[in-house]
Amino acid sequence: MRVMISRSLASLLCALPLLVLAAIDVYEFDSPEQEARFRSLTQELRCPKCQNQSIADSDADISGDMRARTAQMIRDGHSDREVVDFFRERYGDFVSYRPPLAANTAVLWLGPGIVLLFGGLLIFRLMRRAARAADQDDDDLPPPETH
Repeated sequence: MRVMISRSLASLLCALPLLVLAAIDVYEFDSPEQEARFRSLTQELRCPKCQNQSIADSDADISGDMRARTAQMIRDGHSDREVVDFFRERYGDFVSYRPPLAANTAVLWLGPGIVLLFGGLLIFRLMRRAARAADQDDDDLPPPETH
């Protein structure tokens, strides 16, 4: 019985690396630079199915297809811009974590600056009002007594 359990366990341990390899996409590139571009692009592109996951992190079928297409386009000599533009045409600006500055994305780009500007103006006015109130309180005090 022990021998049978040992053999079963050994067989399972031998098959485990094969199971792990089956779940990982393997892409071959001509150079380490191409592989680095692939890793960068797959982190930059968002999965259309999964919310807030890059195609590198997503297990969705569409992300697998997008990774394969990205690898193929890199091997075919397309630039990073061309790869991103290809997916943007197909899935819209949502697919990129860095959307372009356009009318429909202006709030994303300009919103933080506008909020910071109005917040700074509000703080400035409140501080100025508090300083004026403190000056008026000093003026309302009776003059010091002289002996």
